[in-house]
Amino acid sequence: MAKDGWHRLREEDAVTIARRLPVRFDLSVEATLPVSGPVSLTRVAHQVRQDMWRRLQGLRGFSPAVRVTQGDGQLVVRAGGAVEGALPDKARDALSELLESPSHRTRWLAHATRREHG
Repeated sequence: MAKDGWHRLREEDAVTIARRLPVRFDLSVEATLPVSGPVSLTRVAHQVRQDMWRRLQGLRGFSPAVRVTQGDGQLVVRAGGAVEGALPDKARDALSELLESPSHRTRWLAHATRREHG
């Protein structure tokens, strides 16, 4: 676990971040994002996780997880996580709305392609 309290599971073409292991997706929504060039999968995952938390922080017993896989000119983002207790339909709807938001998608990709200085 990193100092920030998040587990980062890296594979050749994927990264998963989660608060708890093993990773569970009781709540899960997927979206694809087109990419043209290299991107930081970890940056995308953290941006999605932050925005997802803002939307779902009132969901009792929620432990976020995000998996980002890259291939064939696209990213597949799976967002959700573990939920202890009842899972209201509005949580899935809110998450779907977030992953399809053009402004969020643009920001995630811009952040993931930004080069570090120094």
